[in-house]
Amino acid sequence: MSDDVLRRDGVLARITGFDEGRVAYYATMPNGRSTQLTFPRQEVFDVGDVLLVGDGFYTKVPASVWPIKPRVGVVRRALEDAVVLETSDGLELLEGDYPVDIVPGNTVEFTDLFGIERVLWPTAIRPGESDHDDDIKQYRITPSADPDLTFASFGGYEQVVTRAKELIETQLGNSVQMRAIGAKPIKGVIFTGAPGTGKTHLARIIANVADAQFYLVSGPTIVSKYVGDSEETLRMIFAAAQADQRAIIFFDEIDSIASSRDTDTNGVGKRLVAQLLTLMDGFASKGNVVVVAATNRIEDVDPALLRPGRFDWQIPFPMPSEHDRLAILEVQERALSTEGELPLADIARRTEGWSGAEVCAIWTEAALVAAKDRRAAIRANDLTTAFERVERRPELRAHRG
Repeated sequence: MSDDVLRRDGVLARITGFDEGRVAYYATMPNGRSTQLTFPRQEVFDVGDVLLVGDGFYTKVPASVWPIKPRVGVVRRALEDAVVLETSDGLELLEGDYPVDIVPGNTVEFTDLFGIERVLWPTAIRPGESDHDDDIKQYRITPSADPDLTFASFGGYEQVVTRAKELIETQLGNSVQMRAIGAKPIKGVIFTGAPGTGKTHLARIIANVADAQFYLVSGPTIVSKYVGDSEETLRMIFAAAQADQRAIIFFDEIDSIASSRDTDTNGVGKRLVAQLLTLMDGFASKGNVVVVAATNRIEDVDPALLRPGRFDWQIPFPMPSEHDRLAILEVQERALSTEGELPLADIARRTEGWSGAEVCAIWTEAALVAAKDRRAAIRANDLTTAFERVERRPELRAHRG
């Protein structure tokens, strides 16, 4: 009897469980709806059996009749309430219960409706062997617990630092309380501002202070000449981040990979934006993952990414004020050997319009001057000479007109 005839003459149901005496069976239909089945006489069916149930009749039919065909994947990570599977479509997060003996490396058969149904090949990944982590190791930066990588090492920008601390406390620190009151977690934060204002440095500090896994993604490393490679890499990074206890995915210069689709001419940008939108909308953040992006040109970022529910916060990084520049100089001084009174206030006043990176460059030049004179500490004259050297750099002259 053909499948079409079977479906016309009855409704298919697949057994998912039964009560203690097998008086009542629980089943799922192909459309995903659950139902309870009882029969006029006691029957013995097993979980996974497929029945054709009609008005006044029922019969067990071959499992091949079931219209939802299983897929095959390799288990990459087994979490408490989900598994990360590598399939032909990339990495997928399969939520729900799964057999307790499932371990990374198993090749399994699964459906979105029933989860993992059976192990096809039991090969497991042993400690020390590589899994999909090898594919994303270029993007993963493990927290270093660097005692110098703290908010105290970020000079100036008090309002920006306060906002960053709030992100850690409310999103990564109090995520349980946020969910308890029904608040939606913050999925994304975008830093805006000129180059050299400390956007990437602050993102690293946030990850270090929050003890979070840090994923650094930039345009040149993510864009591939092969169609579909870049999108798969993005899916892989998001799946890996969700499997971590805490994680921050940082997109540096996001405008280079997620520019407005209206101005895209080769289609690569459109595919990447579409994939990023899908990932931002689709990942069920439990308060353990925050996506942070930085851009020098917020006007070039596709507007769809800036809507609520994606990049919820925009944190501007203006050019540092005189107060900020002095704080940056003082922070850098603490890590260096100096002697005598240094003209930090004067340097801060004379560097109007300089970025934080340009201000920091003065210390590098001062160290070179001291080292050339075979001295182990920086003096006032070294700092003055260093300021003059940096001020003469072509890039500084260019953006000052």
